[in-house]
Amino acid sequence: MGVTRHAYEVSGWGVGELWESDGRVVVAHEAPRERAMRRITTPRGTPGVPTKTLSEVSLRDSNGFVLDLLQRIHSFVSGDRADFGDVTLDLDGCTPFQQAVTEALRGVPWGEVVAYGELAALAGYPRAGRAVGTYCAQNRYFLLVPCHRVVAADGIGSYGCLGRSYKRRLLRLEGHATL
Repeated sequence: MGVTRHAYEVSGWGVGELWESDGRVVVAHEAPRERAMRRITTPRGTPGVPTKTLSEVSLRDSNGFVLDLLQRIHSFVSGDRADFGDVTLDLDGCTPFQQAVTEALRGVPWGEVVAYGELAALAGYPRAGRAVGTYCAQNRYFLLVPCHRVVAADGIGSYGCLGRSYKRRLLRLEGHATL
């Protein structure tokens, strides 16, 4: 399976990366961030090696999949409601727990938040709140698996290397001004 890397820029957010396979399956998606913050790496579990960037890829080759997805990402960061539930993710190599958390989290609607423990229960693992936190910290599907919607019982919670301010910015886009 060949993997293609698509770097893209979002005004006011920075450069993001979308890694896809076969023009229809997302292998990973890294958040747009300023170049000074970016560290280009191969996402964990990525099969194959990236071979091209967006400027080298004919969008016809991806049947419009990449273009459509990038348009939705741009809409989201512009504050428009965008849904990514129909995007196929490469979950090969995920444990049943990770797959269940992925499915439960993708079901959390735009504008809503869920606590780590609540998400664990929704996924069928009611005592696994800390494991959900670990899963979110390692999420390789920015926006497509919306870990920014997972909050701590007593506040916003962390957001990996992007930090709480980035998480707040995403939540504000969805109408959460107080978190």
